[in-house]
Amino acid sequence: MNKEKGYVYLVGAGPGDPGLLTIKGKECIANAEVLVYDRLVSPKLLDYANPEAELIYVGKSPERHTLKQEEINQLLVEKALAGKVVTRLKGGDPFVFGRGGEEAETLVEHGIPFEVVPGITSAIAVPAYAGIPVTHRDFTSTIGIITGNEDPTKEETSIDWSKLATGMGTLIFLMGMANLPKIVGQLLAHGRPAETPVGLIRWGTRPEQETLVGTLADIVEKAREAAFANPAIIIVGEVVTLREKLRWFEQKPLFGRRIVVTRAREQASALTSALEKLGAQVLEFPAIEIAPPLDWEPVDAAITALPEYQWIIFTSVNGVEQFFRRLLAVGQDVRSLYGLKICAIGPKTREALEKLALKVEYMPEEYVAEAIVEGLKGRVQPGEKVLLPRADIARKALPQALTELGAEVREVTVYRTVKSERKVDRLLSALRNKEIDLVTFTSSSTVRNFVAALPPEEKEPLMEGVRVASIGPITTKTARELGLEVDISAREYTIEGLVKAILEHRSS
Repeated sequence: MNKEKGYVYLVGAGPGDPGLLTIKGKECIANAEVLVYDRLVSPKLLDYANPEAELIYVGKSPERHTLKQEEINQLLVEKALAGKVVTRLKGGDPFVFGRGGEEAETLVEHGIPFEVVPGITSAIAVPAYAGIPVTHRDFTSTIGIITGNEDPTKEETSIDWSKLATGMGTLIFLMGMANLPKIVGQLLAHGRPAETPVGLIRWGTRPEQETLVGTLADIVEKAREAAFANPAIIIVGEVVTLREKLRWFEQKPLFGRRIVVTRAREQASALTSALEKLGAQVLEFPAIEIAPPLDWEPVDAAITALPEYQWIIFTSVNGVEQFFRRLLAVGQDVRSLYGLKICAIGPKTREALEKLALKVEYMPEEYVAEAIVEGLKGRVQPGEKVLLPRADIARKALPQALTELGAEVREVTVYRTVKSERKVDRLLSALRNKEIDLVTFTSSSTVRNFVAALPPEEKEPLMEGVRVASIGPITTKTARELGLEVDISAREYTIEGLVKAILEHRSS
C-alpha cells in the first residue's frame, strides 16, 4: 500500500439492514482514517469506525444533494492525496447504480490505488425481505435491473422500452417512485399486460419496511393514495404473487419496533441480538460504561486472604470477569478459590463461572437480595466469612441481610459503573423525531444515567408515547422514582426474561 498517496476502498454497505454488511466491508470501515458515507447507510455501521476517524456525510437523495457527485469525487482525491486511508461507504453495491464507476475512474486519473468491495444490492435483497424471489423456475429465469431516475420519455433515453417491456420476466427499477407513472406508461405502451403484478417496497430490509402490491393497471393510483415515496424499488413480474406465501420479514413478532438498549457497550450484544432476531430495530445507547475501581488495594488484600473465606458470592457477569482479571494480574488463578463455596446470582453469572471450570454451590431462583438470603439460610453458617466482589454502587441489602445471618461479610469493588457520554446526540435526535417505541433498562444505573441524558425541560415530551421495559423490581422502582412509567416488567430477572416480557406485551 502506497501510504504516501493514501488508499481508497469503495465499499457497498448493503441495502439497510446492518447485518447484511460483508466481513470485508466491516474491516474497511474499522481501518479507515476517513469515512465518507451516504444517506442510505445504516447509522449502526458507523459504530465500527475508529473513534479517531474523520466521518464525512455526503448524503444524496433524488430530491436533494448534500454534495454533487463531482465534489464527492474530488473529496476522495483530496483525502487520498493527503496520505489517508479512505473508505467510501455507499448504500447497496458501489457498481449497481452507485456511481462507484465514476469515483473509480477519478481515482485512476489521479494515480490513487483503490479496491472495490461489493455490497448486497437492494435489487436482490429488498424483494427477498418482502418475500419476493426475483427468479423462480415456475415463473421466470430472467431479470433486468433498471435505473428509475432516468426520465423514460426523454428523447435520448438509453432504455429500449420496446425490448425491455416484454423481454424479461422480472423488471426491477431502483429509486423510481417519482417516475412511476411514466415507467408504467412505457411498459403498457410497449406490450406488457395491464394485469402484470407490481410490488413497491420502501425502506426495504429495515424495520420500517413497507410493501404495496398491485398491477400495472392500478399501482399508480394505489401509490398516490398511500403517498408512497422513495427510497423504494419497483418490481414488475409474476414473481410478485409469491409474496403472500413467502413473506417472512414482516411476520417477525417485533417487526417495526424501534427499541433502545441501555446496557453497557460490553454487554449490549446479547440483548441487541435477541431483539434484532425478532425483527426489532435496535439503537444501542450505553447509558453506563464499565470502569476499573479507583483503588485495587482492597481487592488485592481480599485475594491474598481468600483461604480465610468460606463463601464467595458473584452477583453479575461483570463481577466475575473483573475479579478473575485481577486475580490473574496479581499472579494467581482459579486454584486460589480451592475450598470456597460459590454462589452465583443468575444463570448468566453461573455460566460465566462454569466456563472457568468452577462449580457453583448455589444459585437462587429469584435474583433480588431478599430472596437470595432466604435461600442461603442454613447454608451460610454464623461466623463464616463471605466475600462479595461487585460494583461500586451495588445495593447494601444483600450484605446487611447476610450480616443478620451471622456471617462476616467483606465487600470489595471490582468495577465501577460510570455515566457514558456516547451517542447522546443520536438518542436525543431519535426521541425528538419520535423514532423510538421502547426503552429497555437492565439495572438501576442504566435508568439513572438515561434520565440524566435527557434535558429536564424535555423529559416528558421526549418520553411521550415511548414504552419502558424493566428487567426487575429494583430497576422498576428506580425508574418510577425518576418519573418514568414502567409498562413492562420481567418476571424472570434475566435478559431472556426481559425479551419474553416484551414479546408478551407485544402480543397482548
